[in-house]
This record gives sequence, C-alpha cells and structure tokens, in this order.
Amino acid sequence: MSRVPSSRLAYIDWLRGLACLLMFQTHCYDAWLSDSAKKSTFFMWSQLGGTLPAPLFLFLAGISVALVVDKLGEKGKSRSQVAKAIVSRGAEIFALGILFRLQEYLIAWGWAPWTDLLRVDVLNTIGLSMMLLGLTTWIATSFAKKIIRRICIGIAATTIALSISLLTPMLWTRWAPHWLPWPVESYVNGVHNLGQPQAWLFPIFPWAGFAFAGLAVGSFLQTDFAKKLGAGIFAVGAFAGLLLFGVGHWLDVSSAHLYPIYDYWHTSPAFFLARVGILLVILASGYGWFRWGAGQWGFSPLVQLGQTSLLVYWVHLEFVYGRLSILPRKLMDIRAASLGLLTIFLAMLVLSIVRTGLKGRREKGLGTEQHTAVLKAPTVAG
Repeated sequence: MSRVPSSRLAYIDWLRGLACLLMFQTHCYDAWLSDSAKKSTFFMWSQLGGTLPAPLFLFLAGISVALVVDKLGEKGKSRSQVAKAIVSRGAEIFALGILFRLQEYLIAWGWAPWTDLLRVDVLNTIGLSMMLLGLTTWIATSFAKKIIRRICIGIAATTIALSISLLTPMLWTRWAPHWLPWPVESYVNGVHNLGQPQAWLFPIFPWAGFAFAGLAVGSFLQTDFAKKLGAGIFAVGAFAGLLLFGVGHWLDVSSAHLYPIYDYWHTSPAFFLARVGILLVILASGYGWFRWGAGQWGFSPLVQLGQTSLLVYWVHLEFVYGRLSILPRKLMDIRAASLGLLTIFLAMLVLSIVRTGLKGRREKGLGTEQHTAVLKAPTVAG
C-alpha cells in the first residue's frame, strides 16, 4: 500500500482525489436514486457539490502545467521543448477521450446513436485545454527574459481566462457559430447535433477558462514573491477566493446584466468568478490539510485516488451508468444509493492501489522513474 507522498506537492494529488470523491457521489446519486428521492434536499445538495469536480480538475490541470514549465525550465529545457511536452500530453488525453467515446458507443451498441461518438466530453476538453495551455506558455515567453517568464505566463493566462468567460454568453446565443459543422461548433459551445448548446457537455467556452485560471495561479505560486511568503501565500489566495466569490454573487444578484440572455449556472461570468473563488479556497484548504492537518498522518485514500484519476474515472462510469451498474438505475432510496457509493469508492481505491503497485514494479524493472508533473496532470472530471 502506498504512503502519502513526502513531496510538498502532495496536496495536489489530495485535491484531485477530492474531485474524484465529489464526482463519485454526483454520479451515483444521479444514476441510482428514484424520482421521489431526487425531490429531496439531500439530492439538491449532492448535485450542487457536483458542480465542483469539472472546474477543479481543469483548475488543477492548469496548476500542473505551470509546475511543469517551472520544473523543465530549471532543467535547462527550451521553451519549445517545454511547450512540446505539454501539448503532447494534451494530445494524448484528447486521444484517450475519443477512445473512451468509442468504447462507450460499442458497449451501448444497439441503442446509442452514432452521434455519441462525437460528444464533447470532459476528457476531450481537458486534452484540448492542455494543448492550448502549452501554446500559451510558448507564446507568452517568446520575448520575455527568464526572470519574468512566470509573470508573463500568469498575465497571459489571466487575460485568456477572463476573455473566455466574457465571450461565453454570446457564443452560446447571439454569436453562436452555426456556420461551422456541428461537430466543430460543439467544441465552441456544446451544441452537439441538437441545434443549441447542451448543459451536459464540456465545450471550450466556458470550461477551458478554469484551466487557464489554474495556469495563472500556478505561475504566480512559482514567483519569488510567492515563495518568500511561503504558506502565507495560500492565506492570501483564500482571501482572494472569498473576494472573487463575493464579486460573483454581487454580479448575480445585481439588476444590471451585460448580456441579453442571462444564464448563471452555464454561461455567466458571475458563475465563473464565483467558482474560481471557491477553487482558490479549496486549494488553500488542501495545502493546509497537508501542512498542518491529517494529511501527514500516513496513507491517504484521496491522495491514492488522485494518483490514478484517469483510471478510476474511466472504470467507475461503467459500474454506475453502464450495463455493469451495481444497482438498478432510478430505483434506490438514499440509504441504498449511499451504500452503493461506499462500494464504488472502496472498489476504485483498491483498483488504484493495484494500479500504482504494478506501475511501480514496472518502472523499477525498467530502472526508470517518471516524476514530471506533466505525466501526472489531472485528466478527468465529471
């Protein structure tokens, strides 16, 4: 059984594992609860928690990219080599997203429409976002001296994140690029083949904005100023997060809206700011958990899950939504669904432990170890 990593970045794995847990509960209750149970306050809060995994995974992907840029730069890699490593990893995740859609289509053969093969799911968006992050780091550092490259990347990432958020409402409505083939337009606003954006998909607008926000935060954490503040920088981040949440809430309740069609939960910049604020608070909490809390006690199930997030994402869906579902769909009460959730959590934890054990043996046999953060960049959400 693996131990909690001694690395100062173990909290990143813990946060990724937290996102996995939130994802599990969201999917399990959504799949198994009966219609009457879904009318409860419990289910409402469960699904509200379900709005966090996707932003958190994307946010952590951005932070991981910032760490990769810094680490590979310290090893003397050129900006082109760094960008290539990040873009290659993003392309790999994007390809896995396409493979996952193919697998789901084949498993559902006979009743799934062929258009499911072209759904813009979360793996597709994370992969594409990482490729965009790699290109951004390459462009942002083209004319910058080494000492200010982190600042340039942070400024560029912040600008792009805000631009994505501000453009999203119009690209979902008045400016929707219907002149594009629907499989391409779907990556812009998630129309799929249904003529209008679908809330259950993960288009670049707005979801990639969270990845760029993570890149901005990660780049700032690597600055000399942030390193001098030490743990204090996370307190500053938590305060900034509360401020952003407050601004997002104020914009939401304000009677003045900038857009002709206002949709807080799906396209609003107010939602984006509020979620980034929550992510900053979660980031600070995760750091504190490992700096002063129980994160130092020993084995951590969440760290373990976070180290194999792609695998547990891929597998758990079949045992929740697929034909191998461990409980009948839409028939369970809260107690039965909760026991099912516990079963899924423990099963995925065992699978994760086996996976890391096998990986460790293989790397030991090859005499190689891959610790580059880009190879462990968060790759799933739901």
